[in-house]
Amino acid sequence: MKAMVLKQIGRLEENQQPLERVDLPVPVPAAKELLIHISACGVCHTELDEIEGRMAPPQLPVILGHQIVGRVAEAGRDVSHFRIGDRVGIAWIFSACGRCALCLSGDENLCAEFKATGRDAPGGYAEYTTVPEDFAHRLPEGFSDVEAAPLLCAGAIGYRSMRLAGIKDGQNLGLTGFGASAHLVLKMVRYQYPRTQVFVFARSPKEREFARELGAVWAGDTETASPEKLQAVIDTTPVWKPVVRALSNLRPGGRLVINAIRKEEIDKNYLLQLDYAAHLWLEKEIKSVANVARRDVREFLQLAAAIPIKPEVQEYKLEEANQALQELKQRKIRGAKVLRTR
Repeated sequence: MKAMVLKQIGRLEENQQPLERVDLPVPVPAAKELLIHISACGVCHTELDEIEGRMAPPQLPVILGHQIVGRVAEAGRDVSHFRIGDRVGIAWIFSACGRCALCLSGDENLCAEFKATGRDAPGGYAEYTTVPEDFAHRLPEGFSDVEAAPLLCAGAIGYRSMRLAGIKDGQNLGLTGFGASAHLVLKMVRYQYPRTQVFVFARSPKEREFARELGAVWAGDTETASPEKLQAVIDTTPVWKPVVRALSNLRPGGRLVINAIRKEEIDKNYLLQLDYAAHLWLEKEIKSVANVARRDVREFLQLAAAIPIKPEVQEYKLEEANQALQELKQRKIRGAKVLRTR
């Protein structure tokens, strides 16, 4: 099978082609696993974090990608819930122990034995992969494979962020950064909380224009103060500076939800000035988003079908994965980037 493989960690500015096209044997599914013939895989900022070494390093070489759509090509002997030909999705959560208190409470995303697709197990930048059947997701009709791919991470993590933000209809929400996840959050908000006003903070004028097209009442630069105080802000950026500005935009009792698996290192010439009185006083909160649980993926897929949400996508061939990653790094974004493998 064809695969795009990461063999070493390094900055994209120094290595324009971090992924190498290789031919590998088609994997064999274990007893409780499915072999998936992949048709599409989303490109996520997490892949940039993996490539550039900002997170727990994968065991190299590794096939990246965790927004996978395909069909069951083979089933292990103990598989009971899927058949050959079923269309399924694979998300960031590849597996968890299933025994600890966190797993039993539904917080399997926090399990100490959490394994991530495309980091701890081979991902979707390839023609085939395997997944435990309990961590494969049935996909609703109405979405093409390319449209379904971003829903599995950008959509699911956005859904979890919304849950953690805890807003009520009519309360103001801010979105910092406006890429694959944030644009889906905006669509969710308009459906679930029709009286809520959404304020978007983004560096790119094109992203701000896109946000207004989708229904944001206001869009400005990440350094700009919002015209109204916000009950919650969801930050999807990879940098620290917007965090401080987001805290200053919150109303008393407001909550900042940081939806980023890692933040880039702070420039030594920049002092992150967090002032308690200006930024945290009056019972403001900061909460991080860590991974997704299966519940997030499955509930969001049903919500996306009900709305329905149709992600904005840019398609690339599997062999163009390096180009897609470079454009993501350069913030050339409108919606979500998706690789087509067939």
